[in-house]
Amino acid sequence: MHLDALRDGHSSPARRLGVVWQALTGAIDEGPVSVLDCGGGSGAFAVPLAALGHHVTVVDISADALATLARRAAERGVPAAGGAVVPVQGDVENLGDAVGQRQFDVVLAHGILGVVDDAPSAFTGIVAATRPGGVLSVVVNNPVAAVLARALGGDIPAALEEFRSLDTAVRPGPDAVRALAHDHGLLVEQVHGVGVFAEIVPGRAVDSPDAREALADLEAEAATRSPFTEIASRVHVLARRPS
Repeated sequence: MHLDALRDGHSSPARRLGVVWQALTGAIDEGPVSVLDCGGGSGAFAVPLAALGHHVTVVDISADALATLARRAAERGVPAAGGAVVPVQGDVENLGDAVGQRQFDVVLAHGILGVVDDAPSAFTGIVAATRPGGVLSVVVNNPVAAVLARALGGDIPAALEEFRSLDTAVRPGPDAVRALAHDHGLLVEQVHGVGVFAEIVPGRAVDSPDAREALADLEAEAATRSPFTEIASRVHVLARRPS
């Protein structure tokens, strides 16, 4: 699957999302599938997936984000591409109110578990919206990376504070997501580090196209290699609900 599919004229460069995109599209069965994007109102994944012919429902509480989604879809010519994007304004923590009893082939929860009030409850609803045999794609911030970023930035007291809060973090990190997946009977198929280096290298270091390309390759090759996966700024967990 070509990474250019991630570009819609307004989204972040494909290199920032390429690892997740490759894993996600590689796990999707051939032919159009139904996708639920939880909290994905900006359309970073919804629009490219719809442009490939998939039917994507986006649930987001923000009307402004859904307006951006609609604009991007129109600019991309999504209806003409054979897919569709359906915006639904609703709260991911009450997903049943937004999508009813529908189940989807693929469910995205990218960044949403870190902003909801009750992540375990939201995760339960997200799993319920995933059909048996379907794929769940989760991206969460990695608290370990916050410690490293503070230290590398020279703020040692803040790094110490971040370190001491690791065991009491209220927002779910990668380990918590894997535990939730296990508790719900999901099979974790892949785990990737996202932003292993991109968040910490100086901006001037990637001024040239060659440097940016090298950084993209470095991110891709480090994404599944320990210990780099464990220190990435975000972690992507791809899990499947058993049939």
